[in-house]
Amino acid sequence: MAPDLPKRPFPLGMRALLLIAIIAAGLLSASRLGLFRSSIGPGRAGVEVALEFFSRAVSPALRSEAPAPFGGASLLPNLFSAIHQTVQFAAAGLGVALVFGFVLGFLGSTAWWPEDRGGARPGWSVLPRIILPLVYGATRVLIALLRSIHELIWAVLFLAALGRSDFAAVVAIAIPISGTLAKLFSELIDEAPRDAAAVLRAAGAGPVQVFTFSLLPRALPDMAATTLYQFECALRSSTVLGFFGFPTLGYAISASFENLYYGEVWTYLYGLLLLIVIAEWWSGAIRRRML
Repeated sequence: MAPDLPKRPFPLGMRALLLIAIIAAGLLSASRLGLFRSSIGPGRAGVEVALEFFSRAVSPALRSEAPAPFGGASLLPNLFSAIHQTVQFAAAGLGVALVFGFVLGFLGSTAWWPEDRGGARPGWSVLPRIILPLVYGATRVLIALLRSIHELIWAVLFLAALGRSDFAAVVAIAIPISGTLAKLFSELIDEAPRDAAAVLRAAGAGPVQVFTFSLLPRALPDMAATTLYQFECALRSSTVLGFFGFPTLGYAISASFENLYYGEVWTYLYGLLLLIVIAEWWSGAIRRRML
């Protein structure tokens, strides 16, 4: 009887197969959308406009490019005003999102639940078995709903309902960021080390005390870093809302582009880049201090 030959390992692992499947799906989708057709590229007029636009990247305008009598004025006051409005909307939206994200993150976490699910403590028989799972499930569904709808869709809905008001802009920014913060906060709380929590439970501390004095301090540095990153996202969302008429950098970019003032467009784009770089430097400095 011939000896059993050793089995050869499969030449491709699961990660390679998954990568191949993603690439194949992407190529198939591009083919179905007609992205490989030669006629899909820009015509000569489009290429000329693109060259004109990108050529102004090296010479942004410092004065208004509008014709006289409105042209020639300094563009810096408009730039600083647009940056100020962008930061205001982003900070207000993040402030609202932080409150709701923290509450939903707490309710969407299981790390603070009492370990004794059998109801050994008086009053714990119904809470761990029925109420907490219901609250947890409803919270996770709400978090998914908040995250699944983009801020642009929320902006359209609130513009239709409330008009072009500051409240509509702030809420449109706050809702999706609330869902993102809630999801990340809940995961950070669940992944926090449990050694201090076990000691507090052994000493007779309740679930809220365990969360406040053991889980939250362990997760707080990562939660702060996540919040700072979401502030950068809020700045970009605030800019995009300008295309709906809010006086942020996006509104200035849209107005200048519609009038073919490409130098002004690049001035506002560089202002946005500077704003993001400053926010990144500031958040990085805070994170380094918290380590």
